[in-house]
Order: sequence, then C-alpha cells, then structure tokens
Amino acid sequence: MTAAAAAPRPKALLLEAIHPDAHTLLTTAGYEVESVARALGEDELCERLPGVHLLGLRSTTQLTAKALAAAPELQAVGAFCIGTNQIDLAAATRQGVAVFNAPFSNTRSVVELAIGEIVALTRRLTDKNTAMHAGVWDKSALGSHEVRGRRLGIVGYGNIGTQLSVLAEAMGMSVFFYDTADRLALGNARRCGTLEELLESVDVVSLHVDGRPANNLIFGEEQFARMRPGSLFLNLSRGFVLDTAALRSHLLSGHLVGAAVDVFPTEPKSRDEEFVSDLRGLPNVILTPHVGGSTEEAQQDIGNFVAGKLRDFAVEGNTSLSVNLPPVALPRAGACCRLLLLHTNTPGVLAAVNALLAEHGVNVEAELLATRGEVGYVIADVGAELGPDVVQALEALPSTVRLQVLA
Repeated sequence: MTAAAAAPRPKALLLEAIHPDAHTLLTTAGYEVESVARALGEDELCERLPGVHLLGLRSTTQLTAKALAAAPELQAVGAFCIGTNQIDLAAATRQGVAVFNAPFSNTRSVVELAIGEIVALTRRLTDKNTAMHAGVWDKSALGSHEVRGRRLGIVGYGNIGTQLSVLAEAMGMSVFFYDTADRLALGNARRCGTLEELLESVDVVSLHVDGRPANNLIFGEEQFARMRPGSLFLNLSRGFVLDTAALRSHLLSGHLVGAAVDVFPTEPKSRDEEFVSDLRGLPNVILTPHVGGSTEEAQQDIGNFVAGKLRDFAVEGNTSLSVNLPPVALPRAGACCRLLLLHTNTPGVLAAVNALLAEHGVNVEAELLATRGEVGYVIADVGAELGPDVVQALEALPSTVRLQVLA
C-alpha cells in the first residue's frame, strides 16, 4: 500500500524584491513561496494569482478589483510599505481579503533622507558637486547656509512628520507644522491653523501626507506662489499630491532655490523603463527613485513585520493592524478548532452564529467580534470539529461574506 500523498502547501507570492526575511518567515510557516523582483501589470498579475493564498507587494504593483477577482483563494495581502492606495481596499473587503501594511517600519529611513536633503540643498551641495565633476574649484560661500536657525514647515504631522520635527529641532531648526487632524506638538514645534499660514512662515516645506484621495494635487501653483522667495521644497510622501509642472516653473523663475522629490505621479515598474518627469535636468533638484524607505534596515524590518502579520492571520485569523478588516486578536483557548467569519455589519449575526452552533451541539469556548464600516469579523474557538453540515449552514447565513475553519 502506498502512503497517502501529502496535502499541497499553501502558496505565497512576493513581488517587487521584498526582503528575503519575508520569504524565510513564510516558508517556515509552511508556505510555498515564490519571489519576483519586479512589479507586475494587471494582466500578468491576473495570470499569476490563481492558487495564491498570500500576496506581498510594494508601491508599484496595482492590485485592482479585476486582479482580486482572479484570485478566489487569496486570503491576505501585505503591502510591504506604508501606503495602500495601490490596493483596491473596497474590493478586497468585499472578497474577504485582509490587507496589512507597515505603518512604522521605515519611518526613520524617510526622516534621515529628508534631513540629508535639507542639508544638501541648504549648503548648495548639488551645485558644488556638479562643478567639481566639471573640474571647477569654487569655494564661494554665496548662497550656502547652515540649517540652524532655518524655519522648517512640515505638512502632515503623522509618524514621519513628528519624527522629522524632533530631529530637525535637535539640529537647531524652528519647526512649524500643519495637519488636518488634531495632533500634539512635540518639543517646541508650532502648529499652524492653515496651510497658507505655514507656507508664508517657513524657509523649507516638507510634505508628509498620506495617500487618501482628498490629497490629490494639494500642492500646486497657488501653494508655491505663497511660499517665501528663496525657499526649499521637499516631497517624500505621494507622487499624486504634487503638480510637478508648477514646481518646475517656480524653480526656473528663481522663486524657489531648490527641491527634492522622491515620489512621482507615474513611476517606472522596473529599471528597464525610462523615468520621465518635468523635473529632470534641473541642477537644483535632487531626484530619487522612491527610496525614502529603501534602506537595508527598513526593508528588513518591513519584511519581518508584514510577513509576520500575514502569518498571524493565516495561522490564527488575527487581524490586528489590518487596514480594511475589523481588528480582532483572540488567544487560542486550546479548543478543537477555530472558525473565522467575516460578515456584513448587520444586527443579530453573533446570536445567529451561536444559535446555529448550539443547534448542532457545538460548544463555544472563546469568542470575539468587532465591526468596522460595512463588515464585522468573528473569531470563535469551539470544542468540537465542525462537520460539513455546520460549515454549510454557516456559509448559508445571509450575512456571511467569507468563512474559514482552522484546525
């Protein structure tokens, strides 16, 4: 008699050169992991996703509703970056797919890049470097300044903005900030009541806003015109928040003396695709290819953090820090099995679930429910295996979006 074939391992697909630690962590958790160094377009993603249970991507791959529809087995997606605007979160939620990101892991790396660029632009290092490579020895101090005593305006005072505030103040800068949310000022930072007030008060403006649609093109001709003559501008947040043509105009006119931009409205999917921008060729502009969080330290932290969230969801059903599902984390109660039920957020769901389990003689040993927007999420540890009849009955509930049973 031949031995029974081992059950196939679940599959994980990691795109865009995610750190190898993520591959190792998911492999150890029992997944067959495929890593791809580049981003995938929608059609290729649709071809690759059937049979995939966990997906990891960064900022370039677009996970659309069409791509999600091609992945019926997909359980969770990890954005190995801060932003999740590359993922159709509404479609993922409707399909019962959990989405996780890394809201904290690369904060320090982004802040250090911003600080470095502020110093480089304030000291006119880009001009000095270009001249030296051309053989010109120019020791003039004209236009070169210390950052100490300069006024920094931070637009968006979240995780990155607040840490930039602390480091900039430690270097002797005066910090002003503007945020639509009510944020606590750190150190001696001063809150501005309006964006216009900030722009008219500072020497350096640094954008650190999130990817919500309302931030589309929030910085354009009107905002640049309000900035003080001789100011510097940085954008290390999202490409679509900035009108690059307006920035170019104010740089060429001399109204602004320098800029640093790390993110762009349209970005190449790989190094083989040409980067196109209005800002190319300007000597007083530092252009970087979306590398604010691209340090080895940050990428390793992100790889471990997001892969750990994917593993915890796959193994335990925990949704702590999910960006689209209700946050639920229930310690194992030593029960026979665990059921995970994502449902529409309607009254009476938990009562219906418990009544159905009781009807089939299944005892609930631990249970937790949370709701978020249009959906609710239940984790329940039960004292008996759930037979096909129980599973079918739970799936048939009008409120059920997705049901999963873990041994």
